[in-house]
Amino acid sequence: MSQDLKQAALDYHANPRPGKISVEISKPTQTARDLSLAYSPGVAEPVREIAKDAENAYKYTAKGNLVAVISDGTAILGLGNLGPLASKPVMEGKGVLFKRFAGIDVFDIEVNSESPQAFIDTVARIADTFGGINLEDIKAPECFEIERVLIEQCNIPVFHDDQHGTAIVTAAGMLNALELQGKTIEEAKVVCLGAGAAAVACMKLLISCGAKSENIYMLDRQGVIHSGRNDLNQYKAMFANQTDKRTLLDACEGADVFVGLSGPNLLPVEALQAMAPNPIIFACSNPDPEIKPELAWETRDDIIMATGRSDYPNQVNNVLGFPFIFRGALDVRSKVINEEMKLAAVYAIRDLAKEAVPAEVCEAYGVDSLEYGKGYIIPKPLDPRLLGLVSAAVAKAAVDTGVAQLPYPAHYPLNSVEDIK
Repeated sequence: MSQDLKQAALDYHANPRPGKISVEISKPTQTARDLSLAYSPGVAEPVREIAKDAENAYKYTAKGNLVAVISDGTAILGLGNLGPLASKPVMEGKGVLFKRFAGIDVFDIEVNSESPQAFIDTVARIADTFGGINLEDIKAPECFEIERVLIEQCNIPVFHDDQHGTAIVTAAGMLNALELQGKTIEEAKVVCLGAGAAAVACMKLLISCGAKSENIYMLDRQGVIHSGRNDLNQYKAMFANQTDKRTLLDACEGADVFVGLSGPNLLPVEALQAMAPNPIIFACSNPDPEIKPELAWETRDDIIMATGRSDYPNQVNNVLGFPFIFRGALDVRSKVINEEMKLAAVYAIRDLAKEAVPAEVCEAYGVDSLEYGKGYIIPKPLDPRLLGLVSAAVAKAAVDTGVAQLPYPAHYPLNSVEDIK
């Protein structure tokens, strides 16, 4: 990042007032009567109603449109374990995206916990405040157990976006890339460089989409995860294959797909050259991908290339998923975000990329046109149709699988954030 951009980022966060989000009042407060309704004595009436039936909290408070974005700061996006307070700008940023794209209010919460259990206890005790919980920037493997236990203990959706948001957008783009390259997910040989939260979730969701576990080669710092290793945790062990492949170059030999969720410049040219014809490269390390797109295109002219960056085609960006997934879940008051809801989001995002792109989206990105193909396999984050299509698909899946507490909304599909009001 240039010095000018660094200073601009600091100025953006500091001025004209510190931070990126605020709390607004949603009811009149101009008169003495207004205040008597907002607080004492009027506030006693909704208190009594909620005491009679906890579901009334959705009727009389902001709970139903309020998500907690919670972190312990142990895996801050690309920066590592810098502690909970340092994660606050990221959590506020997540709040901005929830509000901007799906009209969802957010409290960001940074938990200074001495152990995963302490984090779980803290979140579980405050969960009743919210309609949903978005876990963020929590290191693996602790994040897997934290999410699992909180899903069990809370009766609202708990969703670790670093895992599932990344997986959903990756799977949507991957299905389109495979189609364009004349390949099928059932037969594709996949190399996954990285074995953290996002990598494990991505590969599990690709399996839910039809990939075969025996065709997936996952690598950690020690190389290929294979059945002969005795140093694997339970999450890596799910991807331990019987194979004589040991290195990244071994794994890439004849592979159809490379998914990088690791670090910069870790995919050598030799490995890319060894891949099958018409390969697919998702180099998602951010800000520096596993291989620079220019180098990848120079090496192979038959590839489809995706990164996590906005300045290259095919950005794998979680904002395509989490605001609309929570919007759909909240609107039918789902108890969880289950596998069917995740897959519904995958297919909605996948299908939207094949639709004609409105002029307003092209204008927002400074291009004359966007058309389904090698340079456009995933919708753009500013596409307003994501709100309606993804939220509706997720809500319907929640209703269909019996985890929703409300029927499919009569006002769906949404056309804009204003529809929520």
